[in-house]
Amino acid sequence: MSGTRADLDRDPSAVARMFDGVAARYDLTNTVLSFAQDVRWRRATRAALAVGPGDTVLDVAAGTGVSTVELARTGARCLATDFSLGMLRTGRARPATRGLPFVAADALHLPFPDASVDAVVISFGLRNTVDPDAALAEFARVTRPGGTLAVCEFSRPTWAPFRRVYTDYLMRALPRVATAVSSNPDAYVYLAESIRAWPDQAALAQRIAAAGWRSVAWRDLTGGIVALHTAVRPART
Repeated sequence: MSGTRADLDRDPSAVARMFDGVAARYDLTNTVLSFAQDVRWRRATRAALAVGPGDTVLDVAAGTGVSTVELARTGARCLATDFSLGMLRTGRARPATRGLPFVAADALHLPFPDASVDAVVISFGLRNTVDPDAALAEFARVTRPGGTLAVCEFSRPTWAPFRRVYTDYLMRALPRVATAVSSNPDAYVYLAESIRAWPDQAALAQRIAAAGWRSVAWRDLTGGIVALHTAVRPART
């Protein structure tokens, strides 16, 4: 992958191409790099949603649809959206996602009417949008009043000694492990830098509230490596 992290930030199409390049082994790489904690994180995200049969859940930045399959265990109708066509193609080819709707979509311009879904979920994708605040506002637009938001994203470990160990792993060991298992290991240098630059739990909660969401709360997972933020779309006044 050519270009710096700053180049990718300025060019969303470059980020999409990066994900196209890692699609083939993306899920395997994530499981290895997270020591299989990604399975637990997906389950926690599903459990955080008060949805069931008859509800519609929009899974934004769903990649290959692994997260969407987990969300569908609620019985809700779940839609997988992503701006990487490579991710979507890889996901649609898998037997586990048979019957799952895949939609090519930009998180900042979702092709859905106002107040048309009961919940929006984004897992490990908000930090890759060109404008996270605009994305959060767009999620509010498509969510019905009283509907829910779940943001599962890398965050800041809460225990200082562990935070130092984690940061060292993130910037040194992660790219090395990715070299062994990923189809595009250079992409994980960008991903590691984007994680390190991402706001902590409280700062992200403030940004979610500023985008129009209410009852914002979060739960730390794996010592704060990941934070699961939830919020509610307020009723219209």
